[in-house]
Amino acid sequence: MLVRREVLDKAGGLAPIRGALIDDVALGRLIKSQRGRTWLGLSRRVVSVRPYPGLASLWQMVARSAYTQLRYSPAVLAGTLSGLLFLYALPPAGAITGLTAVLAGGSGATAAAVTLGAGLAGWALMSLSYLPMLRLYRLSPLRAPGLPLIALLYAAMTADSARRHYAGRGAEWRGRTNLR
Repeated sequence: MLVRREVLDKAGGLAPIRGALIDDVALGRLIKSQRGRTWLGLSRRVVSVRPYPGLASLWQMVARSAYTQLRYSPAVLAGTLSGLLFLYALPPAGAITGLTAVLAGGSGATAAAVTLGAGLAGWALMSLSYLPMLRLYRLSPLRAPGLPLIALLYAAMTADSARRHYAGRGAEWRGRTNLR
C-alpha cells in the first residue's frame, strides 16, 4: 500500500492497527474512517514477498485470515459459501446433470436439455468473464473453464478458516493465534 504521509499521520500512524491480522485491510479502514480516499488497482508487475509454491502454502495463507475477513460471523460465512456454490458450482453441476439425463434419454428430455443448456451457458459466461484477468496476467485462456474449481477450493479454504477458529486455532500467523 502506498499512503501519503499526511493521511497516515492524521489517522494516528500505524499504532491503531498494530495488532491487526489483516493489516492492509485495517489500514484501508483506518484511512476511510478519517475521510481519506483509497484506491485498489491492478498491475502486471506484482511481486510477492511471500512465495506460495504449492496448494498447501496457499491454503494456509487463505485459511489464516478468511474467517477474520468475514468478521467471525456464521451468517456471513453461510452467505459467502452459499453464494460461491450458487455462482460457481451450480452451472457445471447443471451441465453435468443435464448431459447425464440427455444421454440417459427417457421422459423429461426437454427438462434435461434446458438444464444442460442453462448449465453450459452459465459456465461459458463465467469463463468469458475471467478471460480479461487471465489476459492481464498473461495466462492461458484454457484456464478459464477451471474457475469453478478455483471457487470450490476457495470455499473449502474459507470453511477451513472457520473450522480452525472454532477449534481454537484461528488466525495462526507468525507464532501467534488471534481468536478475535
